[in-house]
This record gives sequence, structure tokens and C-alpha cells, in this order.
Amino acid sequence: MPMFQPSKYDVGGGGQVLDLETAVKDGILGGGDGGGGVFGGGMVEKLDLKKLIEELESVNVPSVFICPISLEPMQDPVTLCTGQTYERSNILKWFSLGHLTCPTTMQELWDDSITPNKTLYHLIYSWFSQKYLAMKKRSEDVQGRALELLETLKKVKGQARVEALKELRKVVAAHASAKKTVVDSGGVTLISSLLGPFTSHAVGSETIGILVNLSLNSESKTNLTQPAKISLMVDMLNEGSIETKINCTKLIEMLMEEEDFGSEIFSSLSLLVGLLRLVKDKRHPNGVLAGLCLLKTICSHESARNSVLSIGAVPQLVDVLPNLNAECLELALYVLELLSTLPEGRLALKDCPHTIPNMVKLLMRVSESCTQLALSILWAVCKLAPEECASLAVEAGLAAKLLLVIQSGCNPVLKQRSAELLKLCSLNYTATIFISKCKLTRTIQ
Repeated sequence: MPMFQPSKYDVGGGGQVLDLETAVKDGILGGGDGGGGVFGGGMVEKLDLKKLIEELESVNVPSVFICPISLEPMQDPVTLCTGQTYERSNILKWFSLGHLTCPTTMQELWDDSITPNKTLYHLIYSWFSQKYLAMKKRSEDVQGRALELLETLKKVKGQARVEALKELRKVVAAHASAKKTVVDSGGVTLISSLLGPFTSHAVGSETIGILVNLSLNSESKTNLTQPAKISLMVDMLNEGSIETKINCTKLIEMLMEEEDFGSEIFSSLSLLVGLLRLVKDKRHPNGVLAGLCLLKTICSHESARNSVLSIGAVPQLVDVLPNLNAECLELALYVLELLSTLPEGRLALKDCPHTIPNMVKLLMRVSESCTQLALSILWAVCKLAPEECASLAVEAGLAAKLLLVIQSGCNPVLKQRSAELLKLCSLNYTATIFISKCKLTRTIQ
């Protein structure tokens, strides 16, 4: 039986079918160079198919170029006697496993030879080459536009400056090459200089939207920690749009990565109040996450914790716990645990009516990490006022939860702390009353 050799391929989303002759005639393939180069404006560039595929891994590839075995673009397509085409290494591996069938049709092969599908190879090579060159040209165009916008910013003011910044922000957010161009050309210094005591919120919002998308070196971060610039960021965190608030929060967190930053700069009451507002706004989960990330970073500096406590952060954070997703919940609990290291923090947790019931509910509910943080907070509170808080905890069902922790596969340290807290809670009760109060019968069974 003659071997079937496909000659036409659908390589376009609109159902465009090409054969080799048409492809060469229309310039889709590289003419007579045998697939070794791509022509454009008289320039020949030698491109490796494997590297092209790696560079364009996120591109939607025509299905005819995909190996049915690996579901990856083919680099060395070969065709079986059934007419099905595969990547050479994949079909040879199939044969080495003892299969004598076509993987797609499951037909038995009457001829186990494989034939290089040069037509398809040329189509694949040309398609990826054109995509790569188009991408490269777009990248060069984007880089050029970024440089033009930086030059424009040196000359214009007012609304023209806002529009230039707005376009640059979009370009930088969408293209990695534009980010690198802005950084390499000294654009960070220029953009940072636009922030100051007399900067309008319109200019400040766009400027911060750009900076938060760039890789800032130590010198750039130090420059941005000037009091006037930080003051503007804090103002916009309190008064800007939700996008501006999130960008300000992320930028301030980036600045706090520097080892020699002054923690007092970032513990201003205005900043902390703005962060708590962001954290409590459940309409915007991204804002909640950004706010908690920065709050965690701030609280990691012991000198800033008293400022956080002074604005009533503990009851506000405790009250939002039931509304948080797992990631945000862990951050909020981490912040509360840090605050519990201070006497004032432990007192604030004890005085908040929702601390104990919310913490008890979180035990063995979300993750081991959340359980550990909640347990640490409960320990701090119950240790502070055993008679008052231990009773409340028992009424909230703490003992049954602690037994679950002890019986679970949690780490030994967590089990030990649970046992200690269980013992602390039992001191105010006789054994019989403690068991009945804690409703342990069902748990024991």
C-alpha cells in the first residue's frame, strides 16, 4: 500500500490551507534557502527552531504543528504509513516500548519505517520565524516609544505630562523590554524627580504606577524615601483610587526592602490608618492582600508595633478575619501574633470580644500554619488572664479543637503547645465538669 504523504496544512485561525508550492510562492517559506534563514529587508538571520519555540512558548500554535504524543510543537516531524505525523524522538520512544501501532489511530503498522516530513518542517520553521521576527520588531518599537516618552517628559508639564506618563505606564506594564529600556536609560531618576511636595495627585498616581513595575536599585530606593516623596505616597494611599492605593502600598513595601531604611518613616499614623482602611475594604481583594503584606513588613520591625497598636489595629484585624481568604488570613494572623509579643498587644487581644471565638474557629480549619498562629495568639491571651480567658475559650469549644490538634499529624511543637494550653484551660474545672463543658465525648468516640 502506498504511503500517504500530506501536502496541505491548515496553519491559520481562519482556516487558511497551504501547500508547499503556495507557501514558497507567497513568501511564507524562505524560498530556496532550505529553511536555513529568514529574509526581511535584505537581511538574512540564522535562527534555530528549538530556540524559536522556546522564545514563543506562550504563543497559540496551530494544532497541525503539535505532536499528538507530547502535545508540544514538532522540531523534527516524521510521518508513518498511516499518514499521521509525530515528533521523531516521541514516535521512536513509542516503538521502543514494543508498540507496533499508530498512537493516534491505533492501526497496526504494515510498514514501520518513518519518513521525514520536510514540507511540514518548513511550514513550522517559517511560521515560528515570522512570529519571532514580528515579536522582535514589536519589542524594538516598544523600546523606541518608551525612549520617546522619556524625552517628552523632560519637556512637557500639566495635562501633557499626565498623558505622557499614562502612556508610559501602559507600555511598561505590558512589555518587559520597555521596563528594561526605562531602567537602562536612566528613566527611573527622571520619573522619580516628578514626585515632590507640589506634585499633583494625577501626576503622582501615574508616576507611582510606573515605578512599581520597575526594578529599582538601592540608590533609586534611597532617593524615593525622601520625606516629601513618602508624604505624597501616604496622601495618595489615603485619597487615591483603589489602583493608586494598591500601587502606593506595593511601592512602599519595595522601599522597605532596603536594610538601612528608617523604620520611623514608615510608621506614620496616616500611613497605618490608610493601610487599615485598605485591609477592611472587602470589595477589593487585591487591596486587602497588598495592605496586609505591607502591614506585615512594618510589624516585623519591633519599633513600629506600638504605632500600629495605637490606632486600634488589633480589634479591626480580628473583626475582618472571617472575611479573608487563606492567603490574607495567614498574613493577618502573622501580624496579630507579632503584636501579641508586646504587653499592650496582648491586652488589646484580650479586650477584643471576638479574639477568642475567631481564633478557636480557625484551629484545624484552614492550614497548619494558620492553626499554629491562632494557637500562639490564644496562648498569649489565656496566659495573660487564665481565669477569665480560659473559661471563655472553653465555652467557645477550644478543648475539643485542641484534642483534634493533638490527635492529628501536625508537627510535635504544635501538639506540645496544644497540650499545654489544654492543661491551662482545665485548671478552673474538675475533671468531670471539664469533660462535660468541653463536649469531649463525641471527640473521644
